[in-house]
Amino acid sequence: MSDAKAEEGDDAKKGGGGMKMVIGIVVALGVGAGGAYGAFAAGLIGDSGESGPNHPELVRKGESDPYPMPGGDAEDGAVVYGEGGNEFRTAYYTFEDSFTSNLADSAGLIQVELAASTQRDGRVLQWVHNHQLAIRSAILVQLSATPEQDLYSVEGKAALAKRLTGAINEVLEENEGFGGVENVHFKGLLVQ
Repeated sequence: MSDAKAEEGDDAKKGGGGMKMVIGIVVALGVGAGGAYGAFAAGLIGDSGESGPNHPELVRKGESDPYPMPGGDAEDGAVVYGEGGNEFRTAYYTFEDSFTSNLADSAGLIQVELAASTQRDGRVLQWVHNHQLAIRSAILVQLSATPEQDLYSVEGKAALAKRLTGAINEVLEENEGFGGVENVHFKGLLVQ
């Protein structure tokens, strides 16, 4: 009889170990699925968020812009694009007022007239227009941090244009969640 009890005890131990393994696997799968859902919901995995309602899309030449600027090209007639070059159209925003600032470590002044360009839809230029005050402030900070000597070379002017582009995009990203300005162009540049 003691042998029969010992056999039953061994069977119970074997069955209990298998059940623990099944429970362990189910718990591990549950934790893994919960963690994956949490990471997806937090945006750590899955769609990178580069498209959607708040991320302007590139506009091909000849396509209509889903978000045209008020008073834009419609009054000027149809735009005819060349067949070569970039496949996307470039739209420009011209700042109405010039920017004047002291230069870094110098008694010199700089005065610039600027335009910004994008190949994305009109929301980018609408945002530039809407946030002109903050953009103007960011541009003036960059101008005042520019050494006078940098403005006498082509490379220095190109570096300034790149910094101004970054400053505009930083304001747009902070306020709208997306930059989109590809370049800043000098309409006029005067150093005194």
